[in-house]
Amino acid sequence: MTGSLLVTGIGELVTGDAEQPVLTQAAFVVDDGAVAWVGAAAEAPAADAAYDMGGRAVIPGFVDSHSHLVFAGDRSAEFAARMAGESYAAGGIRTTVRATRSASDEELTAHVRRLVDEMQRQGTTTLEIKSGYGLSVADEARSLAIARQFTDETTFLGAHVVPEGITPEEYVALVTGPMLEAARPHARWIDVFCEKGAFDADQARAILTAGAAVGLRGRLHANQLNYGSGVQLACELGLVAVDHCTYLSDADVDALAQSGTVATLLPGVEFSTRHPYIDARRLIDAGVRVALASDCNPGSCFTSSLPFCIAIAVRDMGMTPTEAVLAATAGGAAALDRTDVGRLTVGARADFAVLDAPSHVHLAYRPGVPLVAETWRGGVRA
Repeated sequence: MTGSLLVTGIGELVTGDAEQPVLTQAAFVVDDGAVAWVGAAAEAPAADAAYDMGGRAVIPGFVDSHSHLVFAGDRSAEFAARMAGESYAAGGIRTTVRATRSASDEELTAHVRRLVDEMQRQGTTTLEIKSGYGLSVADEARSLAIARQFTDETTFLGAHVVPEGITPEEYVALVTGPMLEAARPHARWIDVFCEKGAFDADQARAILTAGAAVGLRGRLHANQLNYGSGVQLACELGLVAVDHCTYLSDADVDALAQSGTVATLLPGVEFSTRHPYIDARRLIDAGVRVALASDCNPGSCFTSSLPFCIAIAVRDMGMTPTEAVLAATAGGAAALDRTDVGRLTVGARADFAVLDAPSHVHLAYRPGVPLVAETWRGGVRA
């Protein structure tokens, strides 16, 4: 539509604003794709058109700051084996690498499109997509080029695991050399899986430093499978976010609180791998900034649903419903160093989800129910 739009009849409005994160009897105006006014419905200004939500809750569109969507193949047998008692390790990634390398550009693009559409139907309006299932110069570059068709938040994850037939030292040289050069035009971020079985802290530091030298901002997978030095490395380097954070020492928590690095929690992974759920209450009470993301991937967490992750965070991680929704919206935006999404405040992009419920609490109160009735991006219903 053209002109301004008054959104009214809202049962509850989650703004994401730090001082007033949730409003009742509120309305907002959208103009030119952005939020132009927010306040009491009784004081709403005139607009060119109006849209009545009929008492339904409105929340900012989810910001999914961690996903791996460019892949081919299926690892459901691996999941079934885990549920039968086998432990999760990073080795299954190589199975997906073989399938992804064999897939055509058209097949990979169609698969990403299906997953992005699936996410949007569940209220996600901004997402990050990583490479990491190519692990060759050509395949990492094409993975990022495909991802860039769907988002500007693309992440070079050539350092996912060391592929077969090459030593770790040789592969780090490849990642920091020709692969980085090929990936750079298609990526905003660089990431490393800093974990036993993948890359150690020294290798991660070298890769992140090489990325920074060519303008890619750093993020890190860390402390997913065990205690380690990855979280403190992320804090030392001043990374915007460090993801997983499943196993944290007191020193790790202190480092996160002091550095301001966002701890991106991925509860779908713990659901799928049966590792312990993260004590988010411990982090929040320590002053750590927290985000929730899906980590949608074919191996350790094949869910695209942030409502599902919110329900887990409330039920098993010590978060309140409001904290969990904010972590999946404003928190995800912080993990991408964005202020224009993840909130419904003046100047922000008018990305929002309409719930078939009167309150955001229903996202955790009614787990597994498809409550997102409408998803809007830039003030336009998707």
